[in-house]
Amino acid sequence: MQTGFVTTPFGRRPITLALVKGQFESAYIKSGKSVDKWKVYRDVCDARAVLGLRDRALSVLNALLSFYPETNLVDGKKLVVFPSNAQLSTRANGIAGTTLRENLAILVNAGMIHRKDSPNGKRYARKDREGDLEDAFGFSLAPLLARSEELARLAQQAAAERQQLKVIKEKISLCRRDIRKILTAAMEEGASGDWGKIEAHYVGVVSQVSKARTAEALSGILDELSMLLEETLNALENQLNSGKTATNADVGRQHIQNSNTESIREFEPRSEKEQGGKSRQAIRQLSEPIKAFPLGLVLRACPEVAMYGPNGSISSWRELMSAAITVRSMLGVSPSAYQDACDTLGPEMAAAAMACILERGGHINSAGGYLRDLTRRAERGEFSLGPMLMSLVRANGSAERQAG
Repeated sequence: MQTGFVTTPFGRRPITLALVKGQFESAYIKSGKSVDKWKVYRDVCDARAVLGLRDRALSVLNALLSFYPETNLVDGKKLVVFPSNAQLSTRANGIAGTTLRENLAILVNAGMIHRKDSPNGKRYARKDREGDLEDAFGFSLAPLLARSEELARLAQQAAAERQQLKVIKEKISLCRRDIRKILTAAMEEGASGDWGKIEAHYVGVVSQVSKARTAEALSGILDELSMLLEETLNALENQLNSGKTATNADVGRQHIQNSNTESIREFEPRSEKEQGGKSRQAIRQLSEPIKAFPLGLVLRACPEVAMYGPNGSISSWRELMSAAITVRSMLGVSPSAYQDACDTLGPEMAAAAMACILERGGHINSAGGYLRDLTRRAERGEFSLGPMLMSLVRANGSAERQAG
């Protein structure tokens, strides 16, 4: 950019073509235009990053505006303020002289103010015989009036960018929390899987967050964390499904091993009630215990059940089982249906099943009938809580990210 010097009898001040262009533009202000000076100031503050202004420069601009007596900057009125450096320093929170001059230069270069130099380089005002302001030398606020629409547009743009950054950061926080909770639950509960490798990847990605400043950089981190969350969920789901497959295979082998005994018993006469009772008892004896899942996973999949725990939270299986009793009664599940579930699933997993039913309450017409159906399927080795829990984990995670 070309530069030169304007020479006066009292000194030389550097000037650039950009400054000259800015002065020409501020000279063409729509007739009668008026704008609230503090509204313009707020726009400048909001757009400070785009304009290249720092906080000290904004303090100096605030001080300059305070010397303008009117609330509105109006075309045709004298828009020049002429405070001394001492006065400016006082109103700018005691800023040092060197820093004051530096930030005045920043405001000039950013096109927020123009200098209007007097013949002797000092700032002062000249009044007519009636005492009205005739001319003044100091800093012109005309650029703020001339650029008011542009500054408002830049402020809106900056606000939109800040909102975008906020949304991305919130989504990153949700992903970080979800991954951390799953890893912690899996490790503490002893679930099989290469959780150490996933955690190392997680720590590496998270370490990049503090260095990212732009929406593009943060979006890249969010994409990587989202894929890592999906990988973590898949790893846990695969582990749960493999456990279910192994359990079903063991159940099948036990049925085959006991098939001869059962076929002999079938020739014995019995009532329909006896048949049902002994058949259920036989199946329970043949089946392996229902696979248990980590408490952390259950609470992550079914957050609504926490409000029925002590002080609105659940920290142990005992507290979950106690909350499940309350939920059972609230949903109208009969004591016998819940007892059958406890006998078949085990008290912990029966409580987890009630938490799942509560979470899906809007999609289930009869909670008692649904629980009885789950119990019958579990007796036949056809049901595991794993897929239901993972489905709820995914649904809740998706809802949180969309809300973010």
